[in-house]
Amino acid sequence: MFIDSNEAKLFTTSYGPARLPTIVGIGGWIGSWELWAEPFSILSESWRTIAYDHRGSGASLAPIQTITYDNLVSDLLAVLDAYEVKECTLAAESAGALIALGAALKDPGRIARLVIVDGLYHRNMVSEAGDTFLNGLRVAYSATLDRFIDLCIPEPNCEHIKRWGRQILDRASQESAIALRNVGRGMDIRDKLSGIVQPTLIIHGDMDNIVPIQQAHELHALIPGSKLAIFPGAGHVPTLTRSLEVAAEISAFLKDLEPDRRA
Repeated sequence: MFIDSNEAKLFTTSYGPARLPTIVGIGGWIGSWELWAEPFSILSESWRTIAYDHRGSGASLAPIQTITYDNLVSDLLAVLDAYEVKECTLAAESAGALIALGAALKDPGRIARLVIVDGLYHRNMVSEAGDTFLNGLRVAYSATLDRFIDLCIPEPNCEHIKRWGRQILDRASQESAIALRNVGRGMDIRDKLSGIVQPTLIIHGDMDNIVPIQQAHELHALIPGSKLAIFPGAGHVPTLTRSLEVAAEISAFLKDLEPDRRA
C-alpha cells in the first residue's frame, strides 16, 4: 500500500501476520524494497516482514527538494506508524544504514535490533566538483549506472542479477539519484555510534567494491556488542546474490536473541 509522509507517497509491502515479530527492510541509495525481496521471502515464514521504497526510489513519489536525511528518517517512523509496529528489527542495505542508524538513535524504543548489510554509514567530505560519481550521474547517467552495477556485483555468473539490479535502479529518476547522492555526501555519524544500544548484526562481503571491508570492521568496533559476519566472495549486494545465506544469518541472530519466543 502507499502511505503519506511529509509530501511523499511511499510504496510499502508487508508479508506475514501482524502477531509475529516484525522485520523492516530499507534499501540503499536508489535501490528499492526489492533488494530485500528474496531474504524476506524466506524470513516471512517465521517473521512479519515489511519493506518500502524510500523517497527517491522505486514506486514512491516525492518532490526532489524533500529528499533530505531528516525526511528519510521520519519516513521510516511513518511506515512503522502506518503498520502499527510498536518495535521491530530494522534491516538496512548500503546507504540505508545511515537511515537505520539515525532512526535507532532517534527512537531506540521502537528499533529493538539492527541488521546492517554492507553499510555505507559515512563518506569522506568532498566538493561537488571533486565528486566523480556525482558528476557521472549528471553528465553520463546511464553509463554511470552500468559501471555502478558492475562494481556492486563482482561475483561470477551473475548477469541475471545485474539485469535485475539495473531494472531496480531504473525505477528512480536521474534527479532523485543525484538528490540521494547529495544526502549522503559528507555525512559522518561515527561519533554517535557508541550510543547504539540495540543488538546489531553487521553483514559484509569481502569483495565489496563500494564500501571497503575495513568499514565493516570499524562499524563493528564502534557499535558496542555488535556481531560481524563476513561473507567470503560476496560483493556489495549479498541480499541479491547470497539471499539464502543472508536470511540464514539474520534468522540465527534473531533466534539467539529470542530463544523462547515460540514457547
